[in-house]
Amino acid sequence: MTTTSGATATKAPRGSYTFLREAADIEQLVDRYDNFLFDCDGVIWSGGVALPGVVSVLNKLRARGKHILFVTNNASKSRRILLDMFKRFGIDATLEEVYSSAFATALYIKNVLHMPTDRKVFVMGMQGLEEELQLAGYTTLGGTAPETVKIEGTDFAPLLVDGELDHSVGAVVCGIDTSLTYVKMARAFRYLVRPGATGEVRAGEVGGGCHFVCTNSDATFPSKEYTWPGAGAVWAGLREAARREPVLIGKPNQPMIDTIFADGSLNRARTIMVGDRLNTDIAFGQRGGVDTLLVLTGIASEEDVHAEDAPAVPTYIVNGLGDLDVLP
Repeated sequence: MTTTSGATATKAPRGSYTFLREAADIEQLVDRYDNFLFDCDGVIWSGGVALPGVVSVLNKLRARGKHILFVTNNASKSRRILLDMFKRFGIDATLEEVYSSAFATALYIKNVLHMPTDRKVFVMGMQGLEEELQLAGYTTLGGTAPETVKIEGTDFAPLLVDGELDHSVGAVVCGIDTSLTYVKMARAFRYLVRPGATGEVRAGEVGGGCHFVCTNSDATFPSKEYTWPGAGAVWAGLREAARREPVLIGKPNQPMIDTIFADGSLNRARTIMVGDRLNTDIAFGQRGGVDTLLVLTGIASEEDVHAEDAPAVPTYIVNGLGDLDVLP
């Protein structure tokens, strides 16, 4: 099925959407919404390069008094590091405007799970995730720390030495991890399957309960040229081995929705989510009760929208965020 030009609605198997091609239609869309929630990878930048027209579009939206939030499943970078990226691209942003899955994960562990800060967090992830957990008051293990144990073949004796496993760990938290090792996964596995691991995590306790929390379920993420395995690929094997389902934080899951809309300041009828993935960004918008705009500069294509098993159908589609640069 092909789309028509202009603002004519087009039917996909799971709903209708509008492909915006004309300047008048884009002007109408911008007038309709006060709050713009932007995914980052594949929308604002790709492979460390800002996408065409993005800086100008963001500046024009701000000049019109629009409220901008950056809502990303990227858990490899803290909000501080993400802000540095925005500045490098010439994008104005504040810490309060950045909602990453790493930040939301730390908030969830502290404010929803109420995990005592004397219990440590074992991280299968990168610096950004560690930093947000540490800012929330937790001591982290694993993550970017140098590996001190080496396993030869199937000899696991080095991991069984007293002190190699820290039984004050109260949570295993997983995000994307480009330094993932078998030893790191083996440690995480032991924490998740120890006696009483599915029970309550109590202050001052050694052993016992251990939460299993994952930043997001993205199986892949885009770079400038290719897609690569994402956080969902990192923790999937651990889930299967431990036979435990993790709490998923990032888009499109409820914890991220709750983080964004917690204070009630966003009128959902005047809010739109802009993203490049159907199963995270567009599904997130739908679950959060807001309209959605799909850009075709990242993962999803218009053909994906028409698939019988499409996880969500956007309200609107544009070729890229730069299409909005027709605004005066």
